[in-house]
Amino acid sequence: MEHLKIGDDFVIKKVEYRQSVGGAWVDGTIHGYQFSVLVFPEHAKEASYEIGDSRISKFWLQRIKTGELVFNWDRGLDIGARTSEVQEIVDFLCSTVAAAIYDAT
Repeated sequence: MEHLKIGDDFVIKKVEYRQSVGGAWVDGTIHGYQFSVLVFPEHAKEASYEIGDSRISKFWLQRIKTGELVFNWDRGLDIGARTSEVQEIVDFLCSTVAAAIYDAT
């Protein structure tokens, strides 16, 4: 994975739109990790419920090889990134997923 830049192998594997309350669960893989995020077309009314301005209100990131949960956000931080690599992945996904799902032309 060292020869790849974060995002080079970004894959969305599943998108499940929620009809009753909006948003979409997005599952995928990136750089040896699997992720699941709950993302919305609009920003949260309560800013503290989303990560920055990502439109993501729930987010878990797990290392595929070990099964270790390395980041978790559920309308607030539960498990923070402990390495720069994990933080880079979180930042990449926060800047990419909503646009990929809702802003694609």
